[in-house]
Amino acid sequence: MKKHSARVAPLSACNSPVLTLTKVEGEERPRDSPGPAEAQAPAGAEAGGRTSHPCWRCSRAQLKKMFWGVAVVLCVCSSWTGSTQLAKLTFRKFDAPFTLTWFATNWNVLFFPLYYVGHICKSTEKQSVKQRYRECCRFFGDNGLTLKVFFTKAAPFGVLWTLTNYLYLHAIKKVNTTDVSVLFCCNKAFVFLLSWIVLRDRFMGVRIVAAILAIAGIVMMTYADGFHSHSVIGIALVVGSASMSALYKVLFKLLLGSAKFGEAALFLSILGVFNILFITCIPVILYFTKVEYWSSFDDIPWGNLCGFSVLLLTFNIVLNFGIAVTYPTLMSVGIVFSVPVNAVVDHYTSKIVFNGVRVIAIIIIGLGFLLLLLPEEWDVWLIKLLTRLKVRKKEEPAEGGADLGSGAQSKARRARPSFAR
Repeated sequence: MKKHSARVAPLSACNSPVLTLTKVEGEERPRDSPGPAEAQAPAGAEAGGRTSHPCWRCSRAQLKKMFWGVAVVLCVCSSWTGSTQLAKLTFRKFDAPFTLTWFATNWNVLFFPLYYVGHICKSTEKQSVKQRYRECCRFFGDNGLTLKVFFTKAAPFGVLWTLTNYLYLHAIKKVNTTDVSVLFCCNKAFVFLLSWIVLRDRFMGVRIVAAILAIAGIVMMTYADGFHSHSVIGIALVVGSASMSALYKVLFKLLLGSAKFGEAALFLSILGVFNILFITCIPVILYFTKVEYWSSFDDIPWGNLCGFSVLLLTFNIVLNFGIAVTYPTLMSVGIVFSVPVNAVVDHYTSKIVFNGVRVIAIIIIGLGFLLLLLPEEWDVWLIKLLTRLKVRKKEEPAEGGADLGSGAQSKARRARPSFAR
């Protein structure tokens, strides 16, 4: 039995589904030779009768994967919506988006320890922490994680991670969470455009249409509030966050390629270490310059801060490692579902006005996001499906005519007198 480790690209804290992966091949067993009774059976008996055991196994595995997919969709949707709404609630008492970004990013250090716990529970060949760490460090090269590699291959992604989250959180202060969540879905269109330009990915007309829809949705969302400066700044911040997220993923694919689960967990933990060592000075500077100031530490809503960090950590864990149990497309659907959930929450908690322009913009961006989920071979599959439907339509009248002809012949035979005595 061949086994291939699934490979993923660690994602930004607020970005879209996994970029690269390899399929895990299942076990293929040779079919036993048919017995005497089986050999004498007609060729269409299996097709007309009950399904064979291998087909049942395949369908059962797919159903299991779909079940896990529903669970992952619900987890992605709830964690993403919950973190966004909790961030909005936190800013009412703690107006410090960069400090909140720094605090939540520190929790990335837990990625590799949590992965190692899962490794101990599931793996048959258990390794020590040191052995597992050394094996995962091969992702960075033959020399492992050196100081040069840390600053050249990890530090830039740490900066992009921080910018992505900070711009997203800062935008929540300016506009409602519904607009922020739907506009951030445009990052998938930006990923396609950058991949097409930088990585020379395959050109797909449907994805160009999706990118155009995303840009049109951004313009319409800006127009929905009348191009007020407050709204324009907020929308610009979200678009900037989506752009940083897209740049993060494209650069990761360009410079590092893809990573196994342990390598992805180690990489995300390294981003947390980078945040603690080199980003900590910025919240301190903002505090003493009173850009982000709070009177005392007792006034900080620690429950909201920790809740937001836990939800964001959960979101990233499911988004990065969910492909182990389900399809990556379903995880993307979870992000789309967070938009209507945020809209319902905003409808009851804020003064958002869902005018016609805003609703159309949300639909256009959502449609563009769903178009980007189409696989690269979707046109080939569609042509094959249409061809099969045409063949079936042609066969049905032919079979009907043949049946009528045979019926007429048999009737004529019955009506014809028999001279044989």
